[in-house]
Formats: sequence, structure tokens, C-alpha cells
Amino acid sequence: MMDWQPIATAPIAEDLELSVIENAEVHSLVFPCRRSEDGWVDCQTKRLVPIHPTHWRFWGKNQS
Repeated sequence: MMDWQPIATAPIAEDLELSVIENAEVHSLVFPCRRSEDGWVDCQTKRLVPIHPTHWRFWGKNQS
């Protein structure tokens, strides 16, 4: 299983699992996202997601 990587190293055009900090707790999103020039896009809905993730890893390789 791939370890979490810093968000600054996130690739473009790849389905990613993102980690965010909300209310001092770390959460990973339950849907894949892709980095775009405008921000983060939900891979399923193709809509921008107003988030500020801290870490990433490739989607699907860590799902059980």
C-alpha cells in the first residue's frame, strides 16, 4: 500500500484519494478527485470540490 504523499507533489490527470483536515481531525475523501488548473475536481460528477487537501495517494490501490 502506497503511503500518503504531500499535496504539493500530486500529479495531474490521475484519480487520487485525498486527505483533508477538518475540525482538527484527518479524513480521507470517499470519492476520487483529480487535480486541475482550477482546483480539485470530483471524478464522478466532474464538478469542482471546494477543499484544501493536505495529502494524496492513488485511488483504488488502497481501497479494500
